[in-house]
Parts: sequence; structure tokens; C-alpha cells
Amino acid sequence: MMAVAKLTGITPVTPVYWEEACKYLVKKDRVMRKLIPKFGDACLQTRGDAFVTLARSIIGQQISVASAQKVWDRFALLPRKITPANVLRLKVDDMRAAGLSARKVEYLVDLALHFDNGALHVKNWAEMPDDAIIDELVAIRGIGRWTAEMFLIFHMLRPNVLPLDDAGLITGISQSYFSGDAVSRSDAREVAAAWAPYCSVATWYIWRSLDPVPVEY
Repeated sequence: MMAVAKLTGITPVTPVYWEEACKYLVKKDRVMRKLIPKFGDACLQTRGDAFVTLARSIIGQQISVASAQKVWDRFALLPRKITPANVLRLKVDDMRAAGLSARKVEYLVDLALHFDNGALHVKNWAEMPDDAIIDELVAIRGIGRWTAEMFLIFHMLRPNVLPLDDAGLITGISQSYFSGDAVSRSDAREVAAAWAPYCSVATWYIWRSLDPVPVEY
């Protein structure tokens, strides 16, 4: 489906389906018809590898974006290169000194173990369905369904993910489709029925309606 960037800091990878998806959504959905043209050529992008992306998601849990970046910058200096094997060699005290809580240290170690011992079928992910990848990821401590869905959208560039646990998506649907009225998961599903098979793309634009600056992973 896509080529995944192998190293951080390289040219971002963009979805091959993006232009087709935008044309489809503009035809199918009245809100997308107005929203998509506002953002020109901007689109979803991914960079980095799977382990780094998930490690960053764990470090960023329940703290601000700015704080997460500071902790990540300190943590990233500890190993020569951020790989599962190298993370497993780190001392707990050094990770704590970088700003990680004891729980996040445990989560990162569990993540590294899952990658290092072959519990994750990373090489097969490109051919695996979304739910199968989610099942593998949520077995890792510190990773829930929302984090797994963000990984599918931002790293795997899967086109049809609908993250109903995402507060931003629900808020955006409320504002764009229901004039600010409360929205249930059932309401959101009904709206998204018109988005398939490009729910990830529509979700990205709903996020942009709330915050024009895209998140990068």
C-alpha cells in the first residue's frame, strides 16, 4: 500500500490515495465539499519507523506537546540509535532522569520487548487488516485502541480508520454537522458512512477544521 520511511528526519511519506480520496469526499459529503479546498495541497504525512512512532506516543501520553518534545529530546540522547534492543540496554535511572515516569519506563520496556522478541508481526503489517494490527498493539502495556488507531492513520497511512474515541473527531463532527449539539458515537458513525472507504482522510480534515496546523508523527 505504501512505502514507510525508515529513519527519522527524512522526507515525509504521503498517501498515494490522497488526491483520489479528496475527489471522492467532495462529491459525497457537503461538509467536505467546503472544507477540503481550504487546505490546498496539505495532506497527511508520516516519517520515522514503527518503534520510534509508538515510543513517542507513549512518552507523549497525558502531558503537553511541548513537554513531550522536551522529554523525547532528552530520552533520544540516551541510546546511540533508538532501536528496541538499544532501549532494553538502557538503565532505568537514566530513563527516569530524562523525565520519564516509572510507569512510562515500564511501558517503553514492554514495547521494546514486543518488538525484540518477535511478538509483533511488523513485516506482515502491510498485508494485515486494521483490526489485526490493533489487536497486536493493544497487547502492549500503555497502548490502547486510540493510540493504535493513531498509529494506523499517521504511520501506516491506512485510508479507512474511524477513531470514535478521539475527542477532536467528535467535537469536529458536532460543530460541522450538528451546529454544536452533542454527538453520540452512533451519530458519528452515521456521518462517517458517507466517508468510507476514506474515513482517515475525512477525519484528518475534521481535525484541520479545529486546528489548521497538522500533527506530525
